[in-house]
Amino acid sequence: MYAVIKTGGKQYRVQPGDVLVVEKLDGEPGADVAFGEVLMLGDGDAVTVGAPTVDGASVSATLIETRKGEKVKIFKKIRRQGYRRTRGHRQTETVLRVTAIAGAGKSDKWDGTVDLTPKALIDAKARNLKNVVAALEAAAPAVAAKPAKAKAAPKAEAAAEAPAAEAKAPAKKTAAPKAEATEKKAAPKKAAAKKSDAE
Repeated sequence: MYAVIKTGGKQYRVQPGDVLVVEKLDGEPGADVAFGEVLMLGDGDAVTVGAPTVDGASVSATLIETRKGEKVKIFKKIRRQGYRRTRGHRQTETVLRVTAIAGAGKSDKWDGTVDLTPKALIDAKARNLKNVVAALEAAAPAVAAKPAKAKAAPKAEAAAEAPAAEAKAPAKKTAAPKAEATEKKAAPKKAAAKKSDAE
């Protein structure tokens, strides 16, 4: 079941469990918020459109936090006059979790399951940033696939290391004769030095 609500001069399509960012609302974190301006209700193929609102319909939500949004830069310039002004603005916004939708003789509640969606993806969906959502959703399967590859990799690495260790062992054996050869070369020099000392 879904609903279209109006708040802060904007319209939002919501379902139970959704996290959405709206214009600032009064209240402390954890407070319950109710929206009475429900413009439309949908449940599968059945759609109820209000005129302008659906009678008796309401959407309940829990206030998660009130925060500042992304910074917007304001730059003003008058050419050839040396006039430049840069300002920044961060709009205050409220983050909500939709808990229930009721109306048209039906109701739907959020079952309370934990949403494991990354916070960046939730924010991008709430802000309706389609390009960012597409990029994050494309990256999400790759992130999920990495641990599976990492688990399989140690076995492959262990199998690869075993022949490598065998190959390294003969290399150490070949290093020993080289050391013996250098000792043999040094031995005649030492013997010659001893003979010269004796004379």
